[in-house]
Amino acid sequence: MGCVVAYVPDLLFGSQVLEAMRGAGHKTDLVGDEDALRAAAARHTPEVLIVDLTDDVPGRIELVGRIRADGLIDGARLLGFYSHVEVDTRTLADDADFDLVVPRSRMAREGAALVDGMLAS
Repeated sequence: MGCVVAYVPDLLFGSQVLEAMRGAGHKTDLVGDEDALRAAAARHTPEVLIVDLTDDVPGRIELVGRIRADGLIDGARLLGFYSHVEVDTRTLADDADFDLVVPRSRMAREGAALVDGMLAS
């Protein structure tokens, strides 16, 4: 069981992610903006940070960089998910040192298993 922070501004999909993570036994905070992300990261020091890359990809990658530079996610594994039609997003996230980047559909199906695998490695 790990500590997970999920930055998913889409509350409907975010609630699905939250339910899957909690169902797998992970202590999880769902956040939708930078202030809440900073507060959750400071409060819990997440082992995994899930980032929704389906919108404002450059802004969200920059946000992760700022949070990382501030030391709030030291040691956290980064899991990003994106719209399968936005193939450039995967490259941007890989270049930003995300540990795993998957299509949103895979996140919906396998999110908890993906986090489990990241925590085990």
